[in-house]
Amino acid sequence: MTAVDFSLFYFANDNCSLDADRYDLLLSGAKFADTHDFAAVWTPERHFHPFGGIYPNPAVTGAAIAAVTDRIGIRAGSVVSPLHHPLRVAEEWSVVDNLSGGRAGISLASGWHATDFVLRPENYENRRQVVLDNVEQIRALWRGETRSFVDGAGNTSEVRIFPPPVQRELPIWVTSAGGGETFRNAGRIKAGLLTHLLGQDLDDLAGKIAQYREEAGDAAHVVLMVHAFLGDDEDEVREVVREPMSAYLRSSINLLLGSQLPGAKRIDPAKLRESEVDFLVQRSFDRYYDDGGLLGTVPKALKVVERARAIGVDEIACLIDFGIDTKQVLAGLDHLNELRLLARKP
Repeated sequence: MTAVDFSLFYFANDNCSLDADRYDLLLSGAKFADTHDFAAVWTPERHFHPFGGIYPNPAVTGAAIAAVTDRIGIRAGSVVSPLHHPLRVAEEWSVVDNLSGGRAGISLASGWHATDFVLRPENYENRRQVVLDNVEQIRALWRGETRSFVDGAGNTSEVRIFPPPVQRELPIWVTSAGGGETFRNAGRIKAGLLTHLLGQDLDDLAGKIAQYREEAGDAAHVVLMVHAFLGDDEDEVREVVREPMSAYLRSSINLLLGSQLPGAKRIDPAKLRESEVDFLVQRSFDRYYDDGGLLGTVPKALKVVERARAIGVDEIACLIDFGIDTKQVLAGLDHLNELRLLARKP
């Protein structure tokens, strides 16, 4: 059985009262990961909301990471491509690729929050198809090819991006919140796959990964995002994690309800009673802590890694910024690295 890579993933629920050092955990964690042979650092794209809102542009945070690291992959998890012209995506990430010496990579997402699409409202309805349409354009532009676009005068102009990137091919993943068709589409376009355990468990994931791998063939690469915080004592870690993890889950209530999945019955969180929200969050916390994240001790987390590896996960992206004190998180990275070393053994 092949080894599993580890990376760090960020998607902070921002504390709006914080006046400084919002990016301390990002940069300090990236430095740790860079010197301990982690595979990558992922930062998201989020807009207009405290949940993830300190990351409106992963190319900007990626450039900052490039400046303080030497080896680690710098990836967007994700670029919401329907919000952007493919030229802008290719241009910005080519800059990151140059700044990092060829370490850039992106996962493309369709987006799930309608408010985000004030930036490109015309793309909301067909956003999933826009992702697929943009992939080949981004790939071609990255290779230095020219493409035809309508300019400000209404004429067709042939353009290419500058600066040229370092890597000949841009590593691309597609982000899926669990929709089976997105898994299959990612495989058909020979992209990697980035997914998570909000709204699905490892048993659900196994069949979808199998379908994806059937389509992707040798191009298959599955990244699973999970919440991660490890320590020496199970009970102590549970108490450290409980409050921030529950608050994080409460902030992401739309994801918990699966409102972003095609065909899913939409439940308006605003119509839920407080007791119903509390129940949903508590149930989600128990499931995540017991079986859905790298939470607790290293031996417990290793069982989760082994299950993920068994269903075809190639890389585990550890979401570490879900509300625990920065100093505690950074201190806990040694335990995460211990887990990484154990998981590297075939």
